Amino acid sequence: SLSTQVDRRVLRYEHNGNTITIKPGYDGLPTIYDKDVLIFCASYLRAAINQGEVPSRTVRFVTLDFLTLTQRGSGGSSYERFREALRRLSGTRIETNIKTGRIRIEEGFGLIDVWRAVKEDSTGLVIAAEIKLSQWLYNAILSNELLTINPQYFDLRKPMERRLYEIARKHCGSQQSWKIRLDKLQLKAGSSSILREFRRIIREIIADNHLLDYEVSLSDDDMVTFTNRAKK
Repeated sequence: SLSTQVDRRVLRYEHNGNTITIKPGYDGLPTIYDKDVLIFCASYLRAAINQGEVPSRTVRFVTLDFLTLTQRGSGGSSYERFREALRRLSGTRIETNIKTGRIRIEEGFGLIDVWRAVKEDSTGLVIAAEIKLSQWLYNAILSNELLTINPQYFDLRKPMERRLYEIARKHCGSQQSWKIRLDKLQLKAGSSSILREFRRIIREIIADNHLLDYEVSLSDDDMVTFTNRAKK
């Protein structure tokens, strides 16, 4: 979810025969900031794979390492938000027929299967965490079906900036440029705004020009162009 408020919508996406249905738990849909937990775990496992290991689905780490890497600060509220993220990630269920790692899964699952606080001090802070990733996400990581991201991604504070960076990274990649119509971009971004408001948001992001490796432009006929800064 691009919202930082509790979002309990059931989402369904369909494209070229592939379907995904996302059903939130009591705590709502995971936010785009909660995704940082998955990125951190994926990076952790890929590092092990690059060293010739076959990592477990269960990832154990010091919470402060996660907070430091993702630019979240080390105050008590940061630890609590981390715990809230784990609740949303484990509570949300996904049904999909998308193939990952040459395995087609047509059943419901969570983004993470299990989480627990490994150690908690007298103040209630989660000092260390243990997370068991879903088989679906684990397959994607083992099969290297993930893209690298700019480390400054975590500095992006606006939800839509993060989403646009992800879209640009996937579709533009290392190409010189990539184009998409504004209404289709709105669907890809998952924005619930009306098109006029979405257009305003895009123009604001264009003016700020903070999209790291990419620049964005919007033509009068609502064609959005992502340009790779390195290829200009």
